[in-house]
Formats: sequence, structure tokens, C-alpha cells
Amino acid sequence: MKLMPSITRWFVACILALTLGGTVTALAAEAKAAPKIPVILDTDIGDDIDDTWALGLVLQSPELDLKLVVGDYGRPMYRGRLLAKLLERAGRSDVPVGLGLDVQGVGGEQSQASWLGDYDLAKYPGKVHTNGVQALIDTIMKSPTPITVIAIGPLPNLEAALAREPRIATKAVFVGMHGSVRVGYGGSTNINAEWNVVAAPKAAQAVFAAPWKKTITPLDTCGLVTLDGDVYRQVRDSRQRVAGDVIDNYRAWVANRKGFKPEDADTKSSTLFDCVAVYLAISQDFCGMEELGIRVTDDGYTRLDPAGPRCRVATTWKDLPGFQRWIANRLSRRRAIE
Repeated sequence: MKLMPSITRWFVACILALTLGGTVTALAAEAKAAPKIPVILDTDIGDDIDDTWALGLVLQSPELDLKLVVGDYGRPMYRGRLLAKLLERAGRSDVPVGLGLDVQGVGGEQSQASWLGDYDLAKYPGKVHTNGVQALIDTIMKSPTPITVIAIGPLPNLEAALAREPRIATKAVFVGMHGSVRVGYGGSTNINAEWNVVAAPKAAQAVFAAPWKKTITPLDTCGLVTLDGDVYRQVRDSRQRVAGDVIDNYRAWVANRKGFKPEDADTKSSTLFDCVAVYLAISQDFCGMEELGIRVTDDGYTRLDPAGPRCRVATTWKDLPGFQRWIANRLSRRRAIE
């Protein structure tokens, strides 16, 4: 008598396996989510507004596991406060904030200060690392899997990190918004000394020479990205908190920038250079990729050189409208897909 329940359960299990086996297998496969990509964001947020858009995309991308954000290229408190307020409002105070190097001579307007207000970094619910370079090193070295460093500004932090602990290049990959390979600003056929490189060329040389896998979006692709029309209105009118904060920061930024009018924030974005680097950390399907040797010159150019460090370079767009829709869909959706 005691065996009957076990036999019955076994019989029912067999019937279910025979009749539902394919369905159960399919459901199990769907339930098993792909592992997230651990990332660090190194950013000069607070200068050009595209860094704020890029942070929003990171927060709205379920493929990415944000381990640390670090402000780069001077003004550490301004950048740290801006990162912390954006993270806290997004409900992501689990993400530590690192204060980057205080680069001598870096100043300029704090274009998003009106949105930042009197936000107190000391009240950020999460961890604040006053030594952001060391936090970056520790996060990489302690990670059980390789970390993707998404770098969307000049590179003094990473130069210092590589000098202090060269082994980070063996435990991380680099994805950057840097350079101008065959196309310059605004689609020009003349290449330019792109800002993130020319602002600190020695730092860029060190980062490009390091033996990690490198993927970059130069001006050839990232310099062509804007949103207008329906895709811009999709973000502008979204009730998603992250999208709302991006647009509010854009309005604050526009009010402080020459060449822009306040009404621009109602109709179109500025150039969203940094968003392409976030995308390349996830996928490369929208871009034409080439393996190229890149040499960083002392005057801040990224020259093609077969003997230079090898990089995966997004040199063309396969589907720029598709990428623009990707940005709008990511930022505007109520919840990121789990």
C-alpha cells in the first residue's frame, strides 16, 4: 500500500513527459535567461549631454549589470553628484559612484547644474568611492568574469588605472567612444582630432596600447546619431522616470549652450555620440565592423596604421534608423525586460 503513491506519481510524470515534453523543454529554455554583462561606466558626464543619455540607456538595458560608475576628466564632485542623483532617482543606488581624477585646468560651465540643484553627495544611499581609480581597479580584479569598461569621455582614469595595475587589461574589455577614422564631425570627409582623444592624447595612447580587447565607435558612426520626429517624441513624452530625467537634463543643458535654443529640446536631440558605445557593449548588428590598426598621435588624431594596436571599429551604419528606434524604445519603456 505504501508503494502506490510513488507508483502513481511516477506514472503521471511519465504521461506528462510524453505529452508535454517539448513544451516543458521550450519553457525551461525561455526561463533560463542569458547571463548579464558586467560593466563599468567611465564618463565625463555633465559636459556634453550625450553622457546622460548613455547612462539612461545603461540603466534601461537588461543585458547589462552595472557594477560601478566613475566620473572622468576632472570636476569630480560635480560629476559624482550628477551620477548619484540620476542613479538614486532611477532606484539604482545599489550602484557605487566613484570620484575620478581631478585633472588640472579642467573647468568650464556646469551645464546641468540647474537640474542638479543642491543635491548632497553625502546623502547618496549607495557607496561613494573617493578614489574612483582604485575602485575601478578593485571592481575589475575582484570580478569572477571579465568586465566591460564602457568609456565615453577622455581617459585619464583608465591611464592611471593601467599604470597602477596593468593586469586589469587581462580581466576586462574596452568599449569606447573615441576617434575619427575616415569621417569627421557632421559627416565630413576630413577626419578630426575627436574631443575624447585630443583632450588627453597621452591617456588615449596608453589605453589603446594596453593588451585588452578593444571596440570603438569613432565619429564615422557615433557622429551621425540624432533623434527627431516620432522617435524623439517617444522619449520626450515618456512617463518613464529615466527618460524624464534625461529630457529634463537636456532642457537644462540646452539653456546653457551656445548654438542651441530652448525650443530645441521640444523637437530634437543633440548628437548622441556616447549612446553608440553602450550599444556596442551589447550588440554590433546595426553597425559595419572592421578590425583595424589604430595609432593615436600626440596631437589627438586616430590614424589608420597596420602596425598600430588592433581595434574592432564601427566604421559604418547598416541600419541607422533601426538604432535610433532602439534608443527610443529602450528609454521610453516602462520597465526593462527582465
